[in-house]
Amino acid sequence: MLEKVKSLFGQVDMTQGRPWEKIVAFTVPMLIGNIAQQLYNTVDSIVVGKYEGDNALAAVGSAGPIFNLLLVLFVGISMGAGIMVSQYYGSRDRENLSRTIGSTMTLTAIASVVLMIVGTVAIRPALELLDTPESIIGWCTSYLLILLWGIAGLAYYNILCGILRGLGDSLSALVYLLVATAINIVLDVWFVAGLHMGVSGVALATVIAQFVSAVLCVLKLRKMTDFFDMKAQYLKPDGKNMGTVIRLGLPSGITQAIFSLAMVVVQSLTNSFGEMIIAANVIIMRVDGFAMMPNFSFGTAMTTYAGQNVGARQFDRVKQGARQGTLIAAGTSAVITGLILLFGPYLMGIFTNTRELAQLSADMMKILAVGYIAMAVTQSLSGVMRGTGDTVTPMWISLLTTVGIRVPLVYGLVYLTRTPDLPQGRYESLWISLLCAWVLGAVITGIFYKLGRWKKKAL
Repeated sequence: MLEKVKSLFGQVDMTQGRPWEKIVAFTVPMLIGNIAQQLYNTVDSIVVGKYEGDNALAAVGSAGPIFNLLLVLFVGISMGAGIMVSQYYGSRDRENLSRTIGSTMTLTAIASVVLMIVGTVAIRPALELLDTPESIIGWCTSYLLILLWGIAGLAYYNILCGILRGLGDSLSALVYLLVATAINIVLDVWFVAGLHMGVSGVALATVIAQFVSAVLCVLKLRKMTDFFDMKAQYLKPDGKNMGTVIRLGLPSGITQAIFSLAMVVVQSLTNSFGEMIIAANVIIMRVDGFAMMPNFSFGTAMTTYAGQNVGARQFDRVKQGARQGTLIAAGTSAVITGLILLFGPYLMGIFTNTRELAQLSADMMKILAVGYIAMAVTQSLSGVMRGTGDTVTPMWISLLTTVGIRVPLVYGLVYLTRTPDLPQGRYESLWISLLCAWVLGAVITGIFYKLGRWKKKAL
């Protein structure tokens, strides 16, 4: 039975068989893991909204963009380490694999300490700069400080899971992710509903859950002595190895930093509309996280599918899989969109006891509905381009739609809709601008896919 489970989450050879079947088989385990990851923030929001009220819910949401911006350093480390681990593992280079894993663990420790110190000093001024309402700024500060003081657990958990996947062990990474999610849910309810710790209890639950999972990752890695050695000598700082990790991961870190900065800028505008709109945005983004999971999972699957088939020189099969995978992704998003439209008010009601807030969130979610189908197209075709070696085109399209379209559009719409009765403009602009960015992103991605630059890159 265990072997069957391992085969389900093991490697998938996408160069043979029907493309859509291989793509779906590869996507399902990732989707399970992504959904579990999304449960972290969602459960935090549900518990806080239900037991502490809408202002506490708004506080957790307002803290999110700032915390994501602080995490870009670990995004870069994780990406760089993952590339090196997979390459050294593939070449069976035991010495360099051991050095890379050891150096990454040391680099993560250094980065955690630096971020803890810098973040602790910068949190309150950053929240004030974003015009965070006085009614929630104290909660935001305490929430972020606890997450920062426990940043090492979060960092090691995510980076070590990435190393496990690089070593081909996706099953352990998924199991530890599920363990972290379960611990987080239990502690959320206990700390907030039982011990009445409020927003601080939610942050503490997340920190403890990820520390436990990080320890499990370390214990697992220590058993994988067939592939590398985890000894003290490999934990010594290695400038060359650390430099390579940073160099390889820097592009991803910079891209994520730009995305996070754009979110922070938009969050500042969101804050100007008051607590009710902030809370509605939190609910929408939590539901959005689940609605986007299939799109991101299919995008990653398409990257692997294209990469394997380009390696096998099966270019016609790349096109065939791109077409089938995109149709399946779009169909999945269409079903999810229908469910959101049908059960919107009930779905939003999970997060709050305020009927007005639930209805407002459901109404705004209707604006975004069609955008999820557009994002299915964007993610799938971008995944194909990345898999064939054209990583630059999807990156620039993402930056263009996020920074060049969404941010100017949202501020422009808010300015144009100002009236004496609505001096701040219409809050619907927040989501209309996002929908426009998604749809334009799909159109631009489709055009570049059709132009075929990715084929030249592959050849």
